[in-house]
Amino acid sequence: QVQLVESGGGLVQAGGSLRLSCAASGRTFSSSSMGWFRQAPGKEREFVAAIRRSGSATYYADSVEGRFTISRDNAKNTVYLQMNSLKPEDTAVYYCAAGSVLPNHRAYDYWGQGTQVTVSS
Repeated sequence: QVQLVESGGGLVQAGGSLRLSCAASGRTFSSSSMGWFRQAPGKEREFVAAIRRSGSATYYADSVEGRFTISRDNAKNTVYLQMNSLKPEDTAVYYCAAGSVLPNHRAYDYWGQGTQVTVSS
């Protein structure tokens, strides 16, 4: 069992930055690939980024490539999502998930409760 807790969401103006954190407990964090997804009202859950358990490879959705950076600190059991140049269309609830690097949310075993990110224009 893995417990995931996201933090760092909030309200920011367009062009601003936020850093999301996801703290993991339970099963050995360093053995788990991790991902970030987001879901806006009325839309399906959308892949944002993922990182392999060693941190050796990262993957991004086209919509965030070059603006967002996923990273992890296995010593702190934490994965991060640095979000720069935010746009109003980035507004969503952001979730971290454990177990895969695939862009399909069904490939992940564990999910956090989500953190709201709102970008004003």
